[in-house]
Amino acid sequence: MSAETPVSRRLSSVKHIILVLSGKGGVGKSSVSTQLALSLYAQPDSPRVGILDVDLTGPSIPRMLGVDEGFPVHQSSDGWVPIYVDGPTAKLSCMSVGFLVKKKEDSVVWRGPKKNAMIRQFLSDVRWGELDYLVVDTPPEYKYAQSDIVRKGTSDEHLSLMEHLAPLQSRLSSVIVTTPQAVALTDAMKGISFTRAVSLPILGLIENMSGYVWSVQPRKYDIIPIKISSHSYSPCCGEVSNVFSRGGGEEMAKREIIHFLGRLPIDTQLVDLLDNPRAEIANAAARETISDDVAPVETPHLAFRLLDLYRLTPSFTLFRPITEEIARLVKSRPLDGTP
Repeated sequence: MSAETPVSRRLSSVKHIILVLSGKGGVGKSSVSTQLALSLYAQPDSPRVGILDVDLTGPSIPRMLGVDEGFPVHQSSDGWVPIYVDGPTAKLSCMSVGFLVKKKEDSVVWRGPKKNAMIRQFLSDVRWGELDYLVVDTPPEYKYAQSDIVRKGTSDEHLSLMEHLAPLQSRLSSVIVTTPQAVALTDAMKGISFTRAVSLPILGLIENMSGYVWSVQPRKYDIIPIKISSHSYSPCCGEVSNVFSRGGGEEMAKREIIHFLGRLPIDTQLVDLLDNPRAEIANAAARETISDDVAPVETPHLAFRLLDLYRLTPSFTLFRPITEEIARLVKSRPLDGTP
């Protein structure tokens, strides 16, 4: 049994920790992490969800959640207080280095020891409280030791994470994100190799940007039925262009004997929403385009209308079964931490 550490004590009330990995930048890992956190939050059993952004040099989670400005982190007698994205409800918490820089445009230029210390603080000094899920958005690349050989990569944040989370092995799992093209798949293999080297269970693989949804919607967030077949998804006309080819992620999952969680197309509504949530929320309020036909999740905090708007995107419908499968898999894992 692992010795107790400050991290294990702090996270003792966190049931499941899910690391979102990729292997390269630009595959939509942060948007998948954001969607996973929002979709878990929207589940019928109303779980408590945290999202930790450990991409220290390129934090993007605060912006995607609409809390990148005017949300300072406060220190309490029990540690740092995370930002509660849903306001007084306090069931969706977020922590990122993006909250700690003076200007969001400022770069974070730190060497390994300082990065390691920051990750340790995020895990041991943040007042996470009781959580059903902690989603960890990781940096894109890897550097890890195996048999005294340092593998190729540019980031050691992953090693720091695994070292600090080692006492919580039975609660750890991961999701791999890739795009369908060959270059991305090659880099995704680094993520798979990393999980195997550190004995981190993989819940499954998501093939992101698998096609481009063509939409002829006259206005954003109008309710248009989503046509769903086994291969094509579109919010209006049923047409998907395979910009980056398709099926590569699913084939790799079969080859590596990894559960394939699903594929997601490029969704322009989601892109607009996560690029500038505040503007989209303001525009939606001004146009009053949220339909009464869609029952909103109870979100007393006006600023958290982000979730209501997310529920109106095609991506929410497509991501929901992925989320349900991830929740089922983490809950069914044996307590000894085996996959």
